[in-house]
Amino acid sequence: MGIQLDQVVLWGRCLEEYQRMFALSEADLQKSLLDCGGGPASFTAEATLQGCSVIACDPVYAFSAAAIAPRIEAACDLIMPQVRQNADAYVWQSIADPNALETVRMAAMRQFLTDLPAGKAAGRYVEGSVLDLPFPDGQFDLALSSHFLLSYSTKLGLDFHLEAVRELCRVARAVRIFPLLTVSGERSPWVDAIATHIAQLGRKSTIVTVDYEFQKGGNQMLKIT
Repeated sequence: MGIQLDQVVLWGRCLEEYQRMFALSEADLQKSLLDCGGGPASFTAEATLQGCSVIACDPVYAFSAAAIAPRIEAACDLIMPQVRQNADAYVWQSIADPNALETVRMAAMRQFLTDLPAGKAAGRYVEGSVLDLPFPDGQFDLALSSHFLLSYSTKLGLDFHLEAVRELCRVARAVRIFPLLTVSGERSPWVDAIATHIAQLGRKSTIVTVDYEFQKGGNQMLKIT
């Protein structure tokens, strides 16, 4: 059993993890990218420094860095004790132990906070909901959803997921969702229904095993083309 969360929390990951979670090639990084539900990930900040075209979209970007920072600290206080109590639910390889995890995650989120003011001014952090994305049809080559869709399947129902996938397919020519597990480590009950819905939208979906596993069994993404 992994961690238990009653609500979506602010918890972010770095560029290197995104590259592995989503099997992002160098060619992928040259595309126009959307990090949907990006939260406090440093992916957008780091990728922008490398010359990539990335926009992150999340309701939390309505707030300032000063307002978001305490919410990140609160998330850390909620998540890390549970990770330590359930350490055997995770694969400690690229990240050695819970202390290293806290260091890596907090470093990524601090980089996000540092980038947020200039990033909002530049338009790379956009306030918006996955159910009503503030972008025109087909604006992006590739949309990414990290640890939001499917992760919170016990809190966000099937209808929410189907509408979200439909909206992602509207704004992006391809979509990748990682992982297929809930935050507590079970396979999301919505995967098969989403695959059926994707076919009805005229898209193709495949489940791809990637070179990344932190949650045990969490090494697959849903790829929509």
